[in-house]
Amino acid sequence: MILPLLIALSPITAAAPVTSSPRAQLEEAAHAAEGGRFDQARLMIANAIAAGANPTESDRAIANLAFQSGKYADALAVYEKLLAIAPDDQELLERGGLAALHTGEIDRAESLIGRATGRPSASWRAWNAKGAIADTRHDWAGADAAYDKADGLAAGHFEVANNRGWSRILRGDWAGAIPFLEQAAALDPKSTRTANNLELARSALAAELPRRSSGETDGDWAARLNDAGVAAQILGDRKRAIAAFTQALEASTSWYERAANNLKAANGQ
Repeated sequence: MILPLLIALSPITAAAPVTSSPRAQLEEAAHAAEGGRFDQARLMIANAIAAGANPTESDRAIANLAFQSGKYADALAVYEKLLAIAPDDQELLERGGLAALHTGEIDRAESLIGRATGRPSASWRAWNAKGAIADTRHDWAGADAAYDKADGLAAGHFEVANNRGWSRILRGDWAGAIPFLEQAAALDPKSTRTANNLELARSALAAELPRRSSGETDGDWAARLNDAGVAAQILGDRKRAIAAFTQALEASTSWYERAANNLKAANGQ
């Protein structure tokens, strides 16, 4: 088991005595974590371990808690250990792949998510992740196919529509992004990420920023966007300049220093 990881996530000085079985305690911990009660979940897991919980089951609980609390690197480390024991476990493949994607380990994420989506039981989250991974490869056809699968399983989750909109932004298809982002915003009006993406797409469309050319590299497109921002700034069109510089940063695979500096200047920083 990985008790040190649990302790590292949240030190527990004392665990209250419990009478339920270790498995029942782990199940209750899962409910607590799903409800965002992470400290309570940690205490329950510690109690279950002290009561002799199955090491594999407690490790899964630790990994899931780390995942749900946003500690993706910790979660991935435990998922990898568990996958060595159960390489075909659907939940481990999906969550391990998502954790790898969150930590920027694209190759590992692609491997795990690919295995997960190769099974009929793959969830919308796995297909959504496959679409996001395809976007990083500029495999637009692959991204669309994956998002189509996710859409059929998502049952109203805003994340798929948001990712489809962002995928269109990455292609320079500002107009095509807006319907997806509007759909995402309708599904979850409180999502700041979706609101920001929608504002960027609308600003870019209103400002008539350059569209991405077929086969154009990230660097070349970022340079054209930066140039468009400079031109807009000279003309006094601050809104268009900010939209161009922001998208130049998003378009480039590396930190695009000129665009970053220009964006700071446009924002008066």
